Amino acid sequence: MERELARRMEDGIEVRLLWRRDDGALVVTVHDERSDETFWLEASTADVLDAYRHPFAHAHELRLAVA
Repeated sequence: MERELARRMEDGIEVRLLWRRDDGALVVTVHDERSDETFWLEASTADVLDAYRHPFAHAHELRLAVA
């Protein structure tokens, strides 16, 4: 089960910050409506706000999954 902590939308890109109850992980999801591509990454508590604000900068550093 996930709880949404924050969401923002800009220029067709939706970024969400989620907290997973089962393992306590913080996850940033990014969905590009134009290309219909989605990726998500897990972030540490220390990095999560920066990852939420700048997910593309963090995508290469953190565990990344593409849907």
